Amino acid sequence: MFKNYKPDQIVIHFIGNKSLDEGVKISNDKLNTDDNLINLFSSYFTSSFKSTEFYNLSHQNDLKYNEVYGYISEIFDDTDELYQQSVNLAKHLYEQSIHPKVKSGEFYVAYFKDCDIDGENVDAVGLFKSENKDTFLKVQHTKDNFEINSEEGINIHKLDKGCLIFNSEREKGYLVAIVDNSGKGYEAQYWRDDFLHVSPRNDNYHQTQNLLTLCKHFVTEQLPEEVNNVSRADQVDLLNKSLNFFKENDSFNLKDFEEEVIQKPKAIKAFRDFKEQFEEKREIHISDEFDISSPAVKKQQRVFKSVIKLDKNFHIYVHGNNELIERGFDETTGMHYYKVFFKEES
Repeated sequence: MFKNYKPDQIVIHFIGNKSLDEGVKISNDKLNTDDNLINLFSSYFTSSFKSTEFYNLSHQNDLKYNEVYGYISEIFDDTDELYQQSVNLAKHLYEQSIHPKVKSGEFYVAYFKDCDIDGENVDAVGLFKSENKDTFLKVQHTKDNFEINSEEGINIHKLDKGCLIFNSEREKGYLVAIVDNSGKGYEAQYWRDDFLHVSPRNDNYHQTQNLLTLCKHFVTEQLPEEVNNVSRADQVDLLNKSLNFFKENDSFNLKDFEEEVIQKPKAIKAFRDFKEQFEEKREIHISDEFDISSPAVKKQQRVFKSVIKLDKNFHIYVHGNNELIERGFDETTGMHYYKVFFKEES
């Protein structure tokens, strides 16, 4: 997504694990680079950014208390501040590296000029951390033979952690893109939550993502409580209809969605009540109208499971008309069953 971005200046420090007292190693100056090295760093820093999902730096009390926001603002105000603020950023990251599973590694602070983002040319600051090393084979050709040695190094196609902070929407906490490929546990989330402290940007991507997440939780968790004897087939059917609504429309309208997808007045009221609780619990606001983001739909589609799991014996995938599947109970065996109608099999 940002493959044409080339770093203009780069600083490298080493960040250890604070709980293991590994310390911070600060470099003396910015890195000396040539065109070949710049191209390699460009690939390493930017090739892993594939999503159009954006965030803003934030703070629960006031944005000015977000350390990264303050250091980045100093850099945008004066690029000569890059080295000094990179030191501050390195120390701040070290203070957050307290979980025993947080890996030590190199920390890069890079400055990018004239980045095209949302049709606007702005500068950006990139923060990156390498935590995993790969083993590479080095083959040397001698006069009569070959020699092979192994070396540990960084795979430039595998960025562990990174973020690009664009000099746009400053009053909202800048426009921020994030990569985190080191897992889903706390040792991974410290980068996003503790170091950067970001919140989702209030845009069409997150509006779409939040509404689809809301639908999934409503159908699978709340609907069975509101509607007696709602079957798993009915739930899957409603999930399919919800997803199809987003696939087939360019914009979302809450009233249209309720009438076309949810339909039943009792379920619609339950959906509205659940939406209020969902927003309050997650401290977000989902608009009644917004333009649908196709990338967000594509991402959420992965977690919309149109499958009925029957013990450990069978899975039934429901992709269309749920009237062609009937649920019943066999008194002889004391077991439930599904009857499926079809014209052809393949």
